Amino acid sequence: MTRPLEGAVAVVTGGSRGIGKGIATELGAAGATVYVTGRTVTAGPLPGTVAETAEQVTALGGHGIAVPCDHEDDAQVASLFERVASEQGGRLDVLVNNAFPAAELAQWLGQPFWELPIRSWDAVVGIGARAHYVASIHAARLMLPAGRGLIANVSSSGSVQYAHNVVYGVGKAALDKMTSDCAHELAPHGISVVSLWPALVRTELVLFGAEDAGDGRRTLALPGEGVFDLANAQSPEFVGRAIVALATDPNVQARSGGAYPVAELAKEYGFTEDDGSQPEALLRPNDPH
Repeated sequence: MTRPLEGAVAVVTGGSRGIGKGIATELGAAGATVYVTGRTVTAGPLPGTVAETAEQVTALGGHGIAVPCDHEDDAQVASLFERVASEQGGRLDVLVNNAFPAAELAQWLGQPFWELPIRSWDAVVGIGARAHYVASIHAARLMLPAGRGLIANVSSSGSVQYAHNVVYGVGKAALDKMTSDCAHELAPHGISVVSLWPALVRTELVLFGAEDAGDGRRTLALPGEGVFDLANAQSPEFVGRAIVALATDPNVQARSGGAYPVAELAKEYGFTEDDGSQPEALLRPNDPH
């Protein structure tokens, strides 16, 4: 069986569960060596640990390496990339910036900014933007000598319209601007930077918060935004297939600097869910997807 990313080296941040786990396992299924980072080393209310994800990466045909890492700690992030450089001879092909305090954000959904604790900024903008910037610095330094590489930032259409609360939108807007400007500076060096916009995704946190609608459907209520049917939600693996498609696209540099809805990439690259569908559950009216 030919694996298109055989020999490639990837780092996926926030890979204990959810979107990060789906991305890591799909990169593994494509043959990559995947360093999986995250803070969860023992199972809690939500399933998933960095070690479990790494084991699944290996089981699917890649090589999973678990690295417990708090992405609010710059020293831990630097140590992560030093380890990658040491163990992989300086090689890094893909960085996926996905670490995000989703569980912490959940308690602040739908709340006006003047009622939020200041910690909300440090959590959502700090981890969702600053930590991605720090990881991108280290990744770019490893990619520059090879003159190639992909940095993918997991973002959201919340970057261009109101979503959840002020800090969420600020964080995602900052991330997409970072994508655009990093792409500009890295273009002469053959390194591509993109933002990815998943739709509603069936993560462990979403499933934990979902309710039975009484007619066989599962729904998720988001304060101030409505009730959403999970029937057409994307799987974390579907998002992962978008990353694999980008990482194996020889013309990915033509996309560098842009933000791409996962559903649009599915149509363009032809990847699907296991059942052959290409779902797109939109969270907001007039969503720019």
